[in-house]
Amino acid sequence: MSDISLCYTKQGAGPPLLLLHGNGEDGSYFTHQTDYFSRRYTVYAVDTRGHGRSPRGTAPFTIAQFAEDLSEFMDEQGILRAPILGFSDGGNIALTFTLAHPGRVSRLILNGANLDPSGVKAHIQIPIILGYKLAFLFAEKSPQAKAHAEMLGLMVNEPRIDPEALQKLRVRTLVIVGTKDMIKDEHTLLIARSLPRSRLEIIAGDHFIAAKNPGAFNRAVDEFLSEP
Repeated sequence: MSDISLCYTKQGAGPPLLLLHGNGEDGSYFTHQTDYFSRRYTVYAVDTRGHGRSPRGTAPFTIAQFAEDLSEFMDEQGILRAPILGFSDGGNIALTFTLAHPGRVSRLILNGANLDPSGVKAHIQIPIILGYKLAFLFAEKSPQAKAHAEMLGLMVNEPRIDPEALQKLRVRTLVIVGTKDMIKDEHTLLIARSLPRSRLEIIAGDHFIAAKNPGAFNRAVDEFLSEP
């Protein structure tokens, strides 16, 4: 049993659709998606452990733990199986969850996900590493620095997903990124090519296409979810 209960918003009617936000964010990141998809789905925008209104708890602050938190959340909500849309670290959680519980995911949308820290472009990752090291230095004296180090540590140390492990997944997957995403193009291609039933969609914009280019993003995701 988890030591916490995740906070979330719920909107709409119909089959469930789960939305997982990125590092340091909360479910409100998906405002444009919640409004759009709630016309056909019951949309759950979940706050990850230690993010938004969800408590930190005492369990490990790791992608694997977040995936198990999601499993328990689905149990609590009576959701046996659902499509999952994950952005950035949320995509990493979604992919980790799918590897552990493939039967519970009907469709998978990975927006700006990565398999390991090397997938992030250097000009983005280097400042994150420096910020992490600085926060880590003050972590014992400052609760704020400790929390900041823990958050940045997710991007410095995780995820660690073997691309070969993806080849056993049979869930239909949409890999969707921006034309100027912070994830390296070759890394996104590696993810798409490693998933046997995936397709790649590239939308004009940066890492935050769901928020900044919601029209194109929502249409691409809707089309994917509507495919027989």
